[in-house]
Amino acid sequence: MNVAVCADVGSTYTKAAVVDLDGGRLVAAASAPTTVGSDVLHGLDAAVAAATAGLGVRDVPWYVCSSAGGGLRLAVVGYEPLVTAQAGRRVGLSAGANVVHVAGGRLGRAELAALRAARPDVVLLVGGTDGGDAETLTHNATRLARARFRVPVVLAGNADARDGLQAVLAAAGVPVTVADNVLPRIGVLAPAPARAAIREVFLRHVIGGKKLSRGARFARLVRAATPDAVLTGVEVLADALGGDLAVVDVGGATTDVYSVLTPDERDSGPGQEVAGTLWRARTVEGDLGMRWSAPGVVRAAAEERLLAPGEQDGLAAAAAVRAADPAFLPADAAERAAERRIAALAATVALRRHARGVATGERAGRDLRDVRLMVGSGGVLRHADPGDAAGVLGAVLADHAGGWPLPRAARPVVDVDYVLAAGGLLAADHPGAAAALLRRHLGG
Repeated sequence: MNVAVCADVGSTYTKAAVVDLDGGRLVAAASAPTTVGSDVLHGLDAAVAAATAGLGVRDVPWYVCSSAGGGLRLAVVGYEPLVTAQAGRRVGLSAGANVVHVAGGRLGRAELAALRAARPDVVLLVGGTDGGDAETLTHNATRLARARFRVPVVLAGNADARDGLQAVLAAAGVPVTVADNVLPRIGVLAPAPARAAIREVFLRHVIGGKKLSRGARFARLVRAATPDAVLTGVEVLADALGGDLAVVDVGGATTDVYSVLTPDERDSGPGQEVAGTLWRARTVEGDLGMRWSAPGVVRAAAEERLLAPGEQDGLAAAAAVRAADPAFLPADAAERAAERRIAALAATVALRRHARGVATGERAGRDLRDVRLMVGSGGVLRHADPGDAAGVLGAVLADHAGGWPLPRAARPVVDVDYVLAAGGLLAADHPGAAAALLRRHLGG
């Protein structure tokens, strides 16, 4: 068989899939606990061995993504908070990063201390449109150089100042990678070059620096941060189906939302976003999750007025149990009902926030009305009974009380076989197999 192994090394579990590269067919899949406490290769090798057992395949290519060890922590430093820093934040999220700090304006002593305290793996340094103001970008790059800031920097600001500032940072020993401006003109957001540069820095500096494995093999295997691979898979699926779609991924600590929208007249005119519109976007809700962040789901749902009278106390107690024991598994009908309810609330609140543009800073939010496919992901949906998973997504799609531009006629489907990450990993080298895999399992 002409196959490849696709694996996602998560914080808790490592998932492996064997994909037929000729027909885009999922041949086999398996998972194993992620062995962060020793060497992540132990868990990765176990998952791959289980997935390939009995297939008679040897020396096949491996495509691996990882969010183990906290994934990619990114800080953004921009010209000012509302335009270039916000544009940088959107690009960082699309690159699969956990954006842990955003600063706008000139870095002073306090701002530099806050940047260090955020403990980023990478700094995205942006500022000024091409040919525009370069003073703030120059000040910030020089400030990082003088402070002997050793965190890798992706420099993606004003093209007129870029080469000189690259030399300044490099001379000070700061690892620096240059990319095209994320905001070359007001209202024009160009994420692809910076996204590629962040991916390159993640692979070159971050994976090895997290000391997840003793040797160099793991760093050689990893090709992307997991959310970056998933967004690529979402993009491939949207292109294959030819329409708007959204994905809600409910995890233990966060709930991520991905959406791909079709650019149209909203991209110009008086309502145009000065920081640009990211038509292929990801947002991360760090207070919404099924285990560590379960109490945040109940609080957020109460603020959104999504809870029935008398419901909050019981759900809060159920959430506290899950937060105290991340390995908790529902044991009876009442616990399974609470699980479904928390999942539905996490997904609903996350999609509301995504549509409002809260996490991306978009004034007009994201218009999801034309979304035709709603994909649910995350263990709580993959391992649930089909009826329970459908009920969670049904609650999300029925949420129109607040008037947010949410999907009007979307078809719900669950990524039961976890193919979005695999499709994203295969997209560059095997685009036909990636598209066929995603169409077969999610396209209907």
